[in-house]
Amino acid sequence: MSHTLEWQVVEGKPAITQVAGLTGMTQVRAWLEDVRPQLTAALREYGAIYLRGLPMATIEDFAQIRDVLISERTPYREKTTPRSRLGDDVFSSTDLPAAQSIRMHNENSYTLTFPGRLLFGCLVAPSQGGATPVADCRKVLDALPDQVVEKIRTAGWRLSRSYSEHISTDWQTAFATDDVDEVARYCADNLIGHQWYDDGTLKTSQIRPGIITHPSSGEEVWFNHLLFWNEWALEEDLREALVDEFGRDGLPFNTEFGDGDALSNEDLQAIQAAYDAATVRETWQPGDVMLVDNILTAHGRDPFRGDRKIVVAMGDPVELSECRPTVEPAPAFA
Repeated sequence: MSHTLEWQVVEGKPAITQVAGLTGMTQVRAWLEDVRPQLTAALREYGAIYLRGLPMATIEDFAQIRDVLISERTPYREKTTPRSRLGDDVFSSTDLPAAQSIRMHNENSYTLTFPGRLLFGCLVAPSQGGATPVADCRKVLDALPDQVVEKIRTAGWRLSRSYSEHISTDWQTAFATDDVDEVARYCADNLIGHQWYDDGTLKTSQIRPGIITHPSSGEEVWFNHLLFWNEWALEEDLREALVDEFGRDGLPFNTEFGDGDALSNEDLQAIQAAYDAATVRETWQPGDVMLVDNILTAHGRDPFRGDRKIVVAMGDPVELSECRPTVEPAPAFA
């Protein structure tokens, strides 16, 4: 039996469809298989879609939904923030403190292969806040000043990292190995500049395009972590403390334009304003599932209170080379 989905599109909220009448995961899987072409079409149009009313209550339920909506799993590469592996390639969305907001970003925008789809599921909804906001990266690109767009189009962006067990992810966790030769091989294969220091510190730097084209739709999008990891995006007190302790070159993350030029405060404010204008959010309810096209849509996290258990799975990998990057990826050093 074919079902026709109706999407509720309200200003400030993602596209939502209400699901009714499904009582178990066998019915859920059959329903998802039936409506999958409609979900794909809606995802292409909206970039992110909410399914509300599914009888999903466990990690195992979520994994079954994942296996219908995502055809191939994607590993979590070049780890940057803490998250828990919950089994069967399901992860916590993040383990960062509840009071901390997470700025908008495209998952793994700095890697040469990244997930094309993300799936979020709500097992426990927080009592306050904690939404997973999303922003249409087509709209973000359209809203940015011409000079920022042109700079990124021609120079790309540069990500520099310092790995430390004290203030960020250590290199063993980031690269999932304790073998320095394996790290060197990974960096060489993935166009990442890297240097070891006498104290055992590892630093890496890589140039990536900040504008790419969706391989299926042919639409250009803003796709990067340029704002997310820039030093001036940190809270002022935290930035000053980190710079005092470790120096600017020792910050766990920093970004610049690909040619080494720094972002101005005006640039940062313009990028943030473009994200803000394109951002929509919905309050999580238990059983909610959100499917995200990771190229068309950036995501983040609002601060929250109370218990919150949002799980995530990544898949349908996309090669950067398939996305007509405006700048070729390359190793670099700040």
